[in-house]
Amino acid sequence: MKSTKHIAQLTLDCVIFGFHDKKLKLILSKLKLEKDIFALPGGFILQEEDIEDAAKRVLYERTGIQDVYLEEFGTFGRTNRISDEDFLLFSSIARDLYPDVEPPVNENNQKMRIVSIGYYALVDFEKVIPQKIDLDESCDWYDIKELPNMIFDHQEMVHKGLEVLREKLDKKLLFNNLLPVTFTMKDVQELYETVYDKPFPANNFQKKILDLNVLERLDKKYTGAKSKAPYLYRLKSKS
Repeated sequence: MKSTKHIAQLTLDCVIFGFHDKKLKLILSKLKLEKDIFALPGGFILQEEDIEDAAKRVLYERTGIQDVYLEEFGTFGRTNRISDEDFLLFSSIARDLYPDVEPPVNENNQKMRIVSIGYYALVDFEKVIPQKIDLDESCDWYDIKELPNMIFDHQEMVHKGLEVLREKLDKKLLFNNLLPVTFTMKDVQELYETVYDKPFPANNFQKKILDLNVLERLDKKYTGAKSKAPYLYRLKSKS
């Protein structure tokens, strides 16, 4: 059997969330194909690589930053998750990047299942400039409400990633991972309203967040506007 650097039938894909201008965004690459089709950042896993290390590698390759919130959210392995057309399209451009990985077909030359492990990451939008790799024509931020045509079941992955983010944003106090180091209460509320796609009454929301006792209040944020200057906050140190 031919030895390979990568595991031929196992990949991972990352849903990388960012928050900007009251919009939830994610990083997508436009693949080098004859038709416009996009993909989540991802790739094959090295034989001697831990799964989470592979996710961190992909994240760093696409964002240039480390030490961000990253969590596995699901495994995608339906037998029909990759159409014949998508399989042929992707194989045509993947050979150069993964020359050791033969297109996974059986003895009857039929495509075999490729299983993908899904991770989601939360990053500060302002710190990230999406980076493309050899598979990509381009790589950029896209509004989650205006997703382009995506390969395989990547649209399903995005929806599942958003579902898990909604479950855990409040439970695990993840909001700070999508905001700058210092932020206003309005910033937090706008983030919540964007993620959950619904409004929150301002007074009740502020009380709820402050009652968590996880924020440190700093000086006011003066902008020169006539409106009352809001306080800045940051997450309390764990030490």
